[in-house]
Amino acid sequence: MSFKSKIFVLIILALFTRFVGLDWGRGNFFHPDENNMATSLSQLSLENLNPHFFAYGQFPLYLGFYSLKILGITNTFANSIFILRFWSATFSLISLFFFYKMYPRLLFLLLLIFAPGLIQLAHFGTTESLLILCFSINLYLSKKILKNKAFIFFFLAALNTGVAIATKISGAIFIIPIFLAALMNRSLLFLPYLIFTALFSLILSPYNFLAFSDFISSMKYETEVASGILPVFYTTQFNHTWPYFFQLTKIFPYTSGWPVFLFAFLALPILKIKNKKFFIILGVSSFIYFAYFGQLFVKWTRFMSPLFFVFPLLASRFLDRFRRLTFIAIIPGIIFVANYFLLDTRLLSSKYLVSNLPPYSTLLSESGNVVNLPVLSNNFNIINYDFYNNYPDYLSNQLLTTDYIIIPSRRVFKNYNYQYYPRLFDGGLGFQEIKKISPLSDFFLDPENAEETWSVFDRPTIRIYKKTKELTISQYENLL
Repeated sequence: MSFKSKIFVLIILALFTRFVGLDWGRGNFFHPDENNMATSLSQLSLENLNPHFFAYGQFPLYLGFYSLKILGITNTFANSIFILRFWSATFSLISLFFFYKMYPRLLFLLLLIFAPGLIQLAHFGTTESLLILCFSINLYLSKKILKNKAFIFFFLAALNTGVAIATKISGAIFIIPIFLAALMNRSLLFLPYLIFTALFSLILSPYNFLAFSDFISSMKYETEVASGILPVFYTTQFNHTWPYFFQLTKIFPYTSGWPVFLFAFLALPILKIKNKKFFIILGVSSFIYFAYFGQLFVKWTRFMSPLFFVFPLLASRFLDRFRRLTFIAIIPGIIFVANYFLLDTRLLSSKYLVSNLPPYSTLLSESGNVVNLPVLSNNFNIINYDFYNNYPDYLSNQLLTTDYIIIPSRRVFKNYNYQYYPRLFDGGLGFQEIKKISPLSDFFLDPENAEETWSVFDRPTIRIYKKTKELTISQYENLL
């Protein structure tokens, strides 16, 4: 197959993996960050561009808003979700180009196309795909600056870094590769680069300044959550976790696929470095990013997303010598894409409940899963119990009148040491599992064992239990 034919096939695969399944959820929107951004975007108007939301910058919100205006589509909540997803998939696609330009190997590009973490983020209407793109562009421009310290490269880097900061304030860390390139090339253009970066970030996210008190208040909250100073229920999984080790065991094997993760480490002893200066920029920039974000109390998968390219890059060097293992390397990505051809596990669960449970049954479920389990009909009495604040208050009373129990994700039982779950799982509460609806595995890895946001937003495992034995309230209280 000729080079052009290979590129054509890879482009088709890239489009397929990024854009197929952007309607996941089928009108149900389960991702909290996506929902927050869409809510803010849907409230924008030409008369009032204040987002009243500062966890992220205004650039992606304005991009979505004006895109809908140009298309003549109203910025309803649902339309806002879909335009955010479209741009996220587009940014993911463009980042493949810049990673390839940074390291022009078709095998590297193939592994990026089938990287499960990049595929997932392309389907989320959030900021991660754009931040990955900004990092890839700055790495590419740092390579150009090493060869030519022309002003145009610093100007383009300033525009790109300004977009990154206007997307999320932590995008300022992408200054590092440009700084290193300027240092190695002894260029005095780094100072103008910083000035233009600040100017572009201000223009593209103006309400960080115009609504400064709101911006600072939001940053204070986000910083306190990230550092663990402010405990919230959705960060409980990070209690007693080890920095760096957590990411290496609970994130990267899943987002890369374990074959690529393994091959990346096997590549280290045989790694040969040609462009040493650029390798230093690449290595130092990635290391500093990992060192900072890896030590934070919160260790969400998305925090590591700008580094998702590292393992495919290293693994491609290993596969250069062992080409027969290439197909194994992309199997996790193929499986991940296959999820988008299946109905969401929550919708499958809803269909099962309606088809198999008697009408007017009482179902005990859990709150705190962004959107409660969408049940189609049948007049069920669904109690979404708040385990974060109420346990064990009133739970015995609830169990007394409950016909079925639903566990809508791993979010509570994996993070809270309650007697309720062991007694439920071993049948002690008088309930028996009648249905378990799971997504496809991550090529022998269980998604529920990864960092929780890897599965709870787009493909949680649902468990359904039926009461098979009546207990008294005192028996429930003793068991709990």
